[in-house]
Amino acid sequence: MALVRFGVGLEEDILKALDNFVVENNLPNRSQAIRHLIEKNIAEKKWQCNHIVAGAVVLLYDHHKGDVTTKANDIQHEYFDVILSAQHFHLSHDNCLEIIAVKGEAKRLTELSDKLIGIKGIIHGKLVMSRAE
Repeated sequence: MALVRFGVGLEEDILKALDNFVVENNLPNRSQAIRHLIEKNIAEKKWQCNHIVAGAVVLLYDHHKGDVTTKANDIQHEYFDVILSAQHFHLSHDNCLEIIAVKGEAKRLTELSDKLIGIKGIIHGKLVMSRAE
């Protein structure tokens, strides 16, 4: 892809917010910040349109509480068609981190993550998606 340069005029308060965004996200410059925001917007539009996206479901849980592992495995088997792989990490004696790589229609990935994150005993869960095409 060719790099195209263009000038952008921004109000002072928006420019200040952009500069804060650069600092908060450890970006090298404003151009990277704008690129990041545009890519994020494109990905979110694809989610809303139910395009094919890729991403990860991240789960943190105490494996001693309830039957989180069994329930999570049962749900994952229902969504085998969109799960690429899963990694399980033992963070401590009690806590586990699971990262599930996914690719498919945004709606189906959101459905999967909602079911997983909704399991009683999940400490934290998040779905991250990006455009796959």
